[in-house]
Amino acid sequence: MRGLMMDYPLVIPKILERARRVYPESEVVSYHADGKHVYNWGEFFGRVVRLMNVLRKLGVKPGDRVATFAWNHNRHLELYYAVPCMGAVIHTLNIRLFPEQLSYIVNHAEDKLIFVDDSLLKPIEALAGEFKTVEKYIVMGESGKFETSLSPVEEYEALMSAADDTEDFPEIDENDASGLCYTSGTTGSPKGALYSHRAVYIHTLMACLADGMALTDMDTVLPVVPMFHANAWSVPYNAAMMGSRLVFAGANVMPDNLVRIINAEKVTMALGVPTIWNGMLQHLRQSGERLDTVHTMLIGGSATPKSMIEAFKKEFNVDIMTGWGMTEMTPLGSTGRLTRKMTDWPEDKKFDYLAKAGRPSACVEMKIINDQGEELPWDGESTGELLVRGPAVVAGYYKNEEASKAAISDDGWFHTGDVAFIDENAVMTICDRTKDLIKSGGEWISSVEMENATMAIKGILEAAVVARPDEKWDERPVVFVVPSPGETGITPAHILKELEKEFAKWQLPAEEDIRIIEEVPKTSVGKFDKKVLRAKFL
Repeated sequence: MRGLMMDYPLVIPKILERARRVYPESEVVSYHADGKHVYNWGEFFGRVVRLMNVLRKLGVKPGDRVATFAWNHNRHLELYYAVPCMGAVIHTLNIRLFPEQLSYIVNHAEDKLIFVDDSLLKPIEALAGEFKTVEKYIVMGESGKFETSLSPVEEYEALMSAADDTEDFPEIDENDASGLCYTSGTTGSPKGALYSHRAVYIHTLMACLADGMALTDMDTVLPVVPMFHANAWSVPYNAAMMGSRLVFAGANVMPDNLVRIINAEKVTMALGVPTIWNGMLQHLRQSGERLDTVHTMLIGGSATPKSMIEAFKKEFNVDIMTGWGMTEMTPLGSTGRLTRKMTDWPEDKKFDYLAKAGRPSACVEMKIINDQGEELPWDGESTGELLVRGPAVVAGYYKNEEASKAAISDDGWFHTGDVAFIDENAVMTICDRTKDLIKSGGEWISSVEMENATMAIKGILEAAVVARPDEKWDERPVVFVVPSPGETGITPAHILKELEKEFAKWQLPAEEDIRIIEEVPKTSVGKFDKKVLRAKFL
């Protein structure tokens, strides 16, 4: 027997309509190089309608891919809605990719248009001759004045001024594609995650739950995570769904500017990768500034050091919530919030928990398997590869059958490539990426655990651990360390002495394998780029 329920499509236009109807006065604030732009969700709706008509006039049809090459700002947000709401697919291009990767992605996706910020024209100009399907470029900026070799080219605001404001929302199947994000391509060519409207809608609901981001219309949210990376962790959709006030920092994400914006706009929640908040922590300590309105920072992208979580809470009364996910999961997979049973735990134990990846998000199932494919218990000890499934997890990669078969098991589970364990409280801990584990004398050493322990040492700003080949032990750990600004007392001998408190003797690096460097190289989304460390130093 089937239930008697309405046929209600879970599509992005429903999120947009909710923002207009329920929270029309809540603001979207966007910082640009030449000033600040402010409008509300009601006015935003009208802009999206005009942009949908612009896209139609430019020849965009349902299913066409429309690319963006832009920072976080209001025009980028308009594209986040207008493109999928008229049935096309928004493809956010990572502005920090290598040229050959960018060219590959545009051609693989068969992008029809590229919307590009006026400050980011040069990379697109350099590659335009290699793009096979791009028919036109639309330049976004405040002044409307720019010089470019791109052709044919249009200016965003000129198109918007001449656009029709007639509402025309087509019927969309919830399983139709809405967005396309490519992985950063750490191994092989980048792979495309093609999101459906249904996946984005369900992900938005689960991300807004109390055990997720817990957004309300009382919040002012600052996503420092780029809009070109994994849907900006879905914040553009979450904020609209819940009527949150949304703030974009634009191109300047230096700590001093972020602190200025946070305090000026009374931001309550901010989101970004650990390197962003590590830099902010150092700036706050040096400047004496405060973050009086921020109650939560969501940190994801890589492991969050316990020392950072503890410092923000004790020194600035800011709660750190860890999050784990993947581009292929739209992207949220787990979040770390204290539960009722943890209320009376000792403070240090609470910080230990908050440094973990957290419990599975609603609509996400997890399991751990060993090398034989056997499921392991949630006992906090059994370690293996993490597999996930759910309505917002991809069932394969866009136009890549080989990668799809490798990633999806016959029974429908997605292989994350992360090594993890889950404890009796359903709390998941990422030990490492499979490719970053260090195998020494037949035993495994977690680079993540050693990085966190190193960054907990006073006077250390950043640390990254990779493996070097070793004739006797197969592999041995190499620790790269960046001292805090002005710190002169950090030596390999001092670091080794501190690590001896946390690791067995066989796990410890040799003193000559602890290397002081000026900066840890970063990937396009701010994670430590270990492949560059290996190529440059080993």
